[in-house]
Amino acid sequence: MNSKRTTTRSPRADNRLPELLNAAARHFGSRGYAATSMRDIALETNMLPGSMYYHFPSKEALLVAVYSEGVRELELATAAALEKERDPWSRLEALCRAHLETVLSDSNYANVLIRVLPDDIPEAAERLRAVRESYEQTFRDAVEQLPLVPRADRHALRLMLIGALNWTALWFNPQGRDSPRALARKFVGLIKETQDGSSSA
Repeated sequence: MNSKRTTTRSPRADNRLPELLNAAARHFGSRGYAATSMRDIALETNMLPGSMYYHFPSKEALLVAVYSEGVRELELATAAALEKERDPWSRLEALCRAHLETVLSDSNYANVLIRVLPDDIPEAAERLRAVRESYEQTFRDAVEQLPLVPRADRHALRLMLIGALNWTALWFNPQGRDSPRALARKFVGLIKETQDGSSSA
């Protein structure tokens, strides 16, 4: 007899899984986590509510999967942008640009990352933070490489920058004068200007 007891279940491999994740991302991103039920997502995908649990054991597990897909989108975009840059300031600007282009592209997955915060879901907070951490490490590395003055608080700078980038999703005007590229240049330029009065290039 097998003495091991399975306490969690991994998402089942199924060709309906992408459809399920897309529907969940749309609901979580537009309505929020609390206002979305598994039944809502099941109805959109023409699945029986009970069938949802063959893919994910709980709504929290489904949210973690959506979070992971959102982070994967950002990681792919930023990796491609960083590959072409070597200068630390240029790398940070490329990172910011790729991040902005992703979160401002009406990506449902990116909307979930911005709208649903780990502390809002105590039962999944630790898992969500772990998923976000894997991406935020990219920003940590980029900020660590900057030639900042000795007194600079790199931790605070990183948090401020990520917060500012994410907040653009709430006020960005696609018909406005600033593109994601222009905003990235301005954000990084403001940081450069704080370094002993030097100005951005």
